[in-house]
Amino acid sequence: MPTDLPYAADAEVSLSYDELEVLRLQYQKELAQSHITIQTKFNYAWGLVKSPIQEHQVEGVRLLQEIYKAEPARRRECLYYLALGHYKMGNYEEAKRFNSLLMEKEPTNLQAQSLATLIDQRVTREGYIGMAIAGGAAALGAIILGSIVRRASRK
Repeated sequence: MPTDLPYAADAEVSLSYDELEVLRLQYQKELAQSHITIQTKFNYAWGLVKSPIQEHQVEGVRLLQEIYKAEPARRRECLYYLALGHYKMGNYEEAKRFNSLLMEKEPTNLQAQSLATLIDQRVTREGYIGMAIAGGAAALGAIILGSIVRRASRK
């Protein structure tokens, strides 16, 4: 589902397998040397979050949370990708929370504004779907109850 919000392109654009593989190999190389630079960790997490594969997104968010906690100077750049990762995984409340933190720091950040719009649109859409499902379940329950009442009145 492409977005018409150019600043939220990260929500749909992912790295190629080869591009992500370069980041993964660098991360694993540094891991084997027992010294992962923050930049390598961030780059790999960023690539994972952009992936269409949920397991990658989960791992990317985990790495970004580690950076966020350990490196106060890097928190701002982590916020957007934490919000994006949670958005892509369907964790809309967490996505809103991280995106709101970023917007508090940078109210004119166009990426954060676009992502806020995407999150709100998705929450609204899923709310409508939830209402339709609940309405369908209520209708089905009424039909079943009516059937039971009719059977009971025939006896």
